[in-house]
Amino acid sequence: MATKRPGRYLSDHEVFFRMHRPKSAMSRNENELTNRSRRTLQSMGSQSDPIEKLRLLCLSRGVTGILTLGRMFRRMDDDGNRKLSEEEFVKGLRDTGMDISNDEAVKVFKSFDTDGDGSINMDEFLVHIRPPMSESRKKVIEECFKKLDRNGDGELTIDDLRNVYNVKSNPRYISGEEDEETILKRFLANFEDQDTTDGIVTKEEFLNYYAGISASIDNDCYFDLMMRHAYKL
Repeated sequence: MATKRPGRYLSDHEVFFRMHRPKSAMSRNENELTNRSRRTLQSMGSQSDPIEKLRLLCLSRGVTGILTLGRMFRRMDDDGNRKLSEEEFVKGLRDTGMDISNDEAVKVFKSFDTDGDGSINMDEFLVHIRPPMSESRKKVIEECFKKLDRNGDGELTIDDLRNVYNVKSNPRYISGEEDEETILKRFLANFEDQDTTDGIVTKEEFLNYYAGISASIDNDCYFDLMMRHAYKL
């Protein structure tokens, strides 16, 4: 027996696959990351390091937590100088809904305002707030971005992804649920929200996203294999 959907019938095998498809390894890793981060946050005392607390708050939101924080700060950078004042920094954390007090936010800011000029460099902050990564992981992420960024402008579009990102291994493509175009748009959507749907991924956003992915995967070899397979390195 087969089940009908617009345009064609689904075989019994496809119906069974959709009903019983196991949660992907990536989803399991992300759930483990968020749960582990939340448990660590709960066990931290009042004298905890505010930078580590902020990092864990980002990771407790999943692999896009740090990406979301960076995006928020970028929207606040009206003059494009990549710097944030203390007021902007504290407001940015508050607007993302991070459960961090004003005093803790100010401590984080002051730890990065090393020259005392009342501002911090957004890029330096994000580099330090990302979870630590081995040099091999950083290298393969850089290689993937470089391969995608064919014209070397430091930005990715759906056309950059089309001939590089391995859609055919995606479970939704295999099952027939989504076509290549839909999957590529969904992938780009990982880097955007309703306020920044420009169809462009910057290198910073790419690094922030995969820093979250990296934090959810313990094994260096598995992370390297996953990246190389996804981007056909």
